[in-house]
Amino acid sequence: MGKRIRKGFTLVELMIVLAIIAILLAIAIPVYTDFTIRTRVAELLAAAGPLTRIVTEKAIHDGTLDAAGVGVTVTISGKVTGGNVTDAGVISISGNATSVGTAVTIVFTPSLASDGKVLWVCSTSPAAYKFVPAECRH
Repeated sequence: MGKRIRKGFTLVELMIVLAIIAILLAIAIPVYTDFTIRTRVAELLAAAGPLTRIVTEKAIHDGTLDAAGVGVTVTISGKVTGGNVTDAGVISISGNATSVGTAVTIVFTPSLASDGKVLWVCSTSPAAYKFVPAECRH
């Protein structure tokens, strides 16, 4: 009888492939989770856009920030689960673990420059730094 040629993979080869796949998944799943949270936090930033424009227009019109946020409210919709606007125009937008994937609050603070422009500073808590854009990490 002649030599029989075996075709296919050995059990050891299959186990090595499965181990490699498991390692890749262990790395990829947390990265993907963080990425999805970052995209949801971007919706919080987008929700603040119209509010910053309203406060900016009022501040430029009045020449002061003292009452720039009077009457401005945060609409609770989409990923936004809370927030407020102070009379001085400080905007706070929040998302929770259900809507965004983690509890995060982003605060936009206006300041009036000497040339009359309104400058915005974005900030959040250190726990949420990895989920917000770089300009909000102060």
